[in-house]
Amino acid sequence: MQDIRAQSMREWLAGQAAWREGRLTPLTGDASFRRYFRWQGADDVTAMVMDAPPPQEDVRPFLKVRAAMASLSVAVPACYAQSIEQGFLLLEDFGDTTLAQAVAQADEVAIDRLYRQALTQLVNWQTHEQQPAVAQSLPNYDAPLLVREMQLLPDWLLKVHCDAPLSSFEQSEWQQWLRLLTGNALAQPQVLVHRDYHSRNLMVTHKGVLGVIDFQDAVSGALTYDAVSLLRDAYVRFDEDQVSEWLRFYFLALVSAGRLSKDEWTSFVRAFDWMGVQRHLKVLGIFARLYHRDGKKGYLNDMPLVLKYLLSVASRYPELSNLADWLEKRVGDRLL
Repeated sequence: MQDIRAQSMREWLAGQAAWREGRLTPLTGDASFRRYFRWQGADDVTAMVMDAPPPQEDVRPFLKVRAAMASLSVAVPACYAQSIEQGFLLLEDFGDTTLAQAVAQADEVAIDRLYRQALTQLVNWQTHEQQPAVAQSLPNYDAPLLVREMQLLPDWLLKVHCDAPLSSFEQSEWQQWLRLLTGNALAQPQVLVHRDYHSRNLMVTHKGVLGVIDFQDAVSGALTYDAVSLLRDAYVRFDEDQVSEWLRFYFLALVSAGRLSKDEWTSFVRAFDWMGVQRHLKVLGIFARLYHRDGKKGYLNDMPLVLKYLLSVASRYPELSNLADWLEKRVGDRLL
């Protein structure tokens, strides 16, 4: 079958003076309709081409957030050329090595250095002097959005994947947990939130910096959200002692920057843990949706780790222990 999009992309590139002569190589896609190609020209000059087909995709949020994050000195790819109408972007090439891939090949010292670098970058943008204005320019991670995300679990994991919709009694309990977790997120300082700041969206570049990608869904939301994405990653797992050490490093960096005070450690850990519960409820629902709606079954393999995070953390708190018990009974046999 002829790839009409790829042909249109080549014609678009032919109209860009500096990018006419080069070879395109398709790369692995992501969890959306977007595709990526590497452009390689003379002297090993490379760039990335994003194919974001309208109407399923819209490159404008990507461009807006890219500019916003660049203003906070975040290492996001430069944009060399764009066609908003066609859904094509020509971007800086950060290479092929994700943080997840680097971790798989690195020793403990190198891994620690990379994660401290990722957390330092996070603190730097969260405490940047322009951060409040940038966050205000983004959509709010408000109660309706938080609830809509968590609702993916009963809608897709329970009802579709497990063929076991909520009963009336469960619905009442579910609403109570939603209120608790939403309240936790909204009570935190609100900052720019990447929403998927994890090992597959951080690139270990040849310049030695961690490049940030896949940021187009950024919002103004809870301070701890991106740290949860990084430290309780659906694709890479570390023992709890290591996570606690990195979380302490992140907390102290925020304290040093004047964002938090030392006496907030206990409440900070609780906020981080509860934020993780919210995120993992969402992620389980998303992974089920990716399988049933989009035919992407690879994400099913990542569900057990996400559920283990959720059960382990929720069981530590009296307010959420019933959620852990209920989920283990409901989906434990299917996912663990």
